[in-house]
Amino acid sequence: MGVVIGETSEVGDDVMLYHGVTLGGRTRTSGKRHPTLADGVMVGAGAKILGPVTIGARSVVGANAVVTRDAPEDSVLVGVPAKPRHRTVGDDTRALLTAPDYYAI
Repeated sequence: MGVVIGETSEVGDDVMLYHGVTLGGRTRTSGKRHPTLADGVMVGAGAKILGPVTIGARSVVGANAVVTRDAPEDSVLVGVPAKPRHRTVGDDTRALLTAPDYYAI
């Protein structure tokens, strides 16, 4: 409900978009101007991914994050603007999404 997906967006397999997500553009020029989400990406409620950025496979975008830069595979993106953190296999991403930047994980 309430998801906005721009016309040049590319969404991979097994991608989960929660409510209020925006895959939007930053310009009105022709060509690729919307995000690309690789396989297995999860995007939290209210997150905004803007411009022709690529979110790597198996990455997690936190709720209400604003992403304007590319992110590598297996990363967690949180904040405004979102900054990627590397995620190792088996990490509990819930702790990374709720902990403030100054908190030691």
